[in-house]
Amino acid sequence: MRKTRLLTLSALFLLIFNFGQAQDNPQLDAFQFRNLGPNRGGRVTAVMGVESQPSTFYMGATGGGVWKTDDYGNSWDNISDGYFSTPSIGAIAVYQKKPDIMYVGTGSDGLRSNVITGKGVYKSTNAGKTWEFIGLKETGQIGAVEINPNNPDVVFVAAIGSAFGRNTERGVFRTKDGGKNWDKVLYHSDSIGFSDLEFAPDDANTIYAGAWRAERKPWDIISGSMEGGVYKSTDGGDTWKKLTNGLPNGLIGKIDFAVSPANPNRVYANIEAGDNKGGLYRSNDRGASWEFVSDNSNLTNRPFYYTNIYANPKNADVVYNSALRFNRSTDGGKTWRGVSTPHSDNHDIWINPNDTSIWVQGNDGGANVTINNGKTWSTQLNQPTAELYQVDIDDQDPYWLYAGQQDNATLAVPSLPTGANDSPIFSLGGCETGPAVPKPGNSDIVYSNCKGNFGVYDKRTGQEMQYSVGAMNIYGHDGDKLKFRFQRVAPITVSPHNPNVVYHGSQYLHRTSDNGKTWDIISPDLTAFDPTKQVSAGRPITRDVTGEEYFSTIYAIQESRVQPGLIWVGANDGPVHVTRDNGKTWTNVTPNMPKDGRVDSVEPSAHNPAKAYITVLRYQLNDYRPYIYKTEDYGKNWELIIKGIPNDYPVRVVREDPAKEGLLFAGTEFGLFMSMNDGKDWVSFQNNLPVTPITDLKVYKNDIAMSTMGRGFWVLDNITSLYNMEAAVNADAFLFKPKDTNRFRYRGGRGVPQYPNAAVAIDYYLNDTNEEVQMDIINEEGRIVKSFTSGRPAPVENLEVDMSTGFSMPPPSSGLSKNKGLNRFSWNMRNSGGWDANPRRSYQGFGPMVSTGEFTVKLTVGNKVSTEKFTLSLDPRATLVTDADVKEQEKVALELQDFSTDVSRLLISVTEAREALDNSLNKEKISKKDQKMKDTLDGLYYRIVTPPGTYMQGMLQSQLGYLNGMLSRADQAPGRDVYERLEELRAEYNAIKKALEELK
Repeated sequence: MRKTRLLTLSALFLLIFNFGQAQDNPQLDAFQFRNLGPNRGGRVTAVMGVESQPSTFYMGATGGGVWKTDDYGNSWDNISDGYFSTPSIGAIAVYQKKPDIMYVGTGSDGLRSNVITGKGVYKSTNAGKTWEFIGLKETGQIGAVEINPNNPDVVFVAAIGSAFGRNTERGVFRTKDGGKNWDKVLYHSDSIGFSDLEFAPDDANTIYAGAWRAERKPWDIISGSMEGGVYKSTDGGDTWKKLTNGLPNGLIGKIDFAVSPANPNRVYANIEAGDNKGGLYRSNDRGASWEFVSDNSNLTNRPFYYTNIYANPKNADVVYNSALRFNRSTDGGKTWRGVSTPHSDNHDIWINPNDTSIWVQGNDGGANVTINNGKTWSTQLNQPTAELYQVDIDDQDPYWLYAGQQDNATLAVPSLPTGANDSPIFSLGGCETGPAVPKPGNSDIVYSNCKGNFGVYDKRTGQEMQYSVGAMNIYGHDGDKLKFRFQRVAPITVSPHNPNVVYHGSQYLHRTSDNGKTWDIISPDLTAFDPTKQVSAGRPITRDVTGEEYFSTIYAIQESRVQPGLIWVGANDGPVHVTRDNGKTWTNVTPNMPKDGRVDSVEPSAHNPAKAYITVLRYQLNDYRPYIYKTEDYGKNWELIIKGIPNDYPVRVVREDPAKEGLLFAGTEFGLFMSMNDGKDWVSFQNNLPVTPITDLKVYKNDIAMSTMGRGFWVLDNITSLYNMEAAVNADAFLFKPKDTNRFRYRGGRGVPQYPNAAVAIDYYLNDTNEEVQMDIINEEGRIVKSFTSGRPAPVENLEVDMSTGFSMPPPSSGLSKNKGLNRFSWNMRNSGGWDANPRRSYQGFGPMVSTGEFTVKLTVGNKVSTEKFTLSLDPRATLVTDADVKEQEKVALELQDFSTDVSRLLISVTEAREALDNSLNKEKISKKDQKMKDTLDGLYYRIVTPPGTYMQGMLQSQLGYLNGMLSRADQAPGRDVYERLEELRAEYNAIKKALEELK
């Protein structure tokens, strides 16, 4: 037996894991993820437009890829999915003389700690319909892409380089053949990149470039050096000269340029610099000499993140500065006034030179378009590019997903339509960092964090009570000077054993059981605490201490579901600790691994108290390798489990399915992976997910719910088929047990959020696809309520009767797939439709919704028959209806459907009698008898069919439709008037039928 079992497992892994690294398994394509939004934009640091197409613009999100609008920003569509290997966009360039030609440099130049690495340059020759990767994969972040305005094959790239360490793939690169080959034409060193470059508008041989030393550490921001500065080429990039006349000569940081076609001699340079010399510099002689024209604080506000200048293409005196505020100068940069934008934290702008009132502008809330110089803007509530830090889930049904959205606020979105309140809920306490954790058993209460400040939010009142540990504003402090070191995304978690017990982490583990009024410290310092890393972030020029770089803090907390008081904790500087006695004693169980990595997630097994998993993120140390560790002895020993995950895919989170031991899911920087053997092997489980960091995931009620850093929330419904995949792989055909389902009544929709139609998901696996497939849905009375086939249904005149049950047997409808591997069919919980005069349509549609109860699905593949049972239950929110009510509702609705068939047949009889009479009449002379017959038949016809005209009285067919609609809009017991009206309509039917028979 043991040998057979091992062979079976081997066969399974051959199927699932033989598709190569990071390649999806096509036999699991039936699993399709849904985007739940929100439709509230995330950060955009690159925008571009098309001069000859004033309604067309592009935006590059920092975690969401490239998007396009052709209607002035009223709608946006992603155009990079399926082509780009990273969602982080640094620069977009359009060849304006032939705008089908585009180049995109990946890797945003806004170097926050959560910045996503770039992976080179992409080219499109059909306005973004398709893309080709053209190189420079290792350049990291790209600050600018510029196309020679006279030759689309000549392109320059300003490569900042790796954001988190040294690399030689940085500098200014040039291609002369459209990206087939690249030359590094300007290079300083492995620590100095280039943040921007700009052509002289009247001379493509004249180019300006800004050298920038930029590097992030988990505990620090480095922006600037003595080697930074402005460079110029006058021979198309072959040689370069550093410009110094009038420019800062000390520490120089990030640089951005602007040159207006209205005056190509004038060059603007926005420069981060030491010794109070940072600000806007202007040259009126193509860089030969410079004048310091403004030290406005907005120009150099958080320069590693902003630093953007833009000149109006028709007026060189009009200049725009994008930073915390969006400012405009009309006097060549000397004085500035603010321009209102839909969101603060501004990054980029493009102005149409043919009509300078038309702009596209990018900021931390997305992209927005104006057609009136910024007086009004298009919305940002049409961009599903939210950057979310985590996902938490409440216990409502349908459940809601909660998170903090970077640059916005906390929020919650429903997993399915919820009736009157389908819209996202914004601002649930806390702030952009989150988390927002709903209280189990009472989702009106949300525990929220804002950069280390704890709050308790009540949805009913809209008020948030503040109970921050230490009651201290932590901004501006060195980490070692803080009593409590909270990271800006300080974790909050609720005990799975007591909803009143909440954990919160600084360098200590804090616990409250009274909603935060009092906190107990239940641990020592659980971090490594290296004093050399407790620094004031932001050097050597611009200080930036916001809590984002606080090092040696707790980053992940989880209590075991199976053993109360067993708590695992991970810190952002590496240590892992566990307590098995509810915090009385702690053990350092850190794996033997590289130091200083961020323990991004801890996952106690839901099946074995001794087992746990952790993920360690080290890309902020320029180490992009994946790290997932597993222990099965409370942390005494750890195993690195990463086989199958590419070596440049950092892993942010790992979760075990609470219903299936050893079924793991890992969220990486570039997508989702799955292991079916407790981490021994991993396979990409991306399917239709976009490439974007998965920051967190939960397996809840057999669904996978995920947060992403640039594409909002995603959900994969019903993964129960994965629990029995081994048996399916070894069968010619296999029917999985459907998940018991709530009988929701709603209609799905297109767009975001993606809501499916209410349905039961029925999964089956096929290895043999030669046979036709039939599926019968049978209620607990033994009646086939609906059948489906993979073939073409045969025409049907009348229903056959199953002599064993006495029930009519509806013919199968088309719609079943028979793909090799997993197939998913969604049954909409409706009976077979009624009769139709066209035999091919007869009984093919969908009839009334079935009532609750136990159902059997019968799958027939060739000669093989499989059956499984599942239960349909009432909407758990329903309070005015019972199972008996919906059973009676179904009964009456089916009677109405049968009655509708009778009425349709009667109408055909009347119509045929009218046509026969009409064909027999002498059109020139109609007898009184024939005229009477004609008038009688016309009268009968219009007793069934509503006469033409405006607001005409509805007749039998219309009244029957009205009655059916009245009965089928909601879960309900039929009212007395339904029965009475049905009898009235039957009486009318019988009268018409009798009158017709008397004419024969």
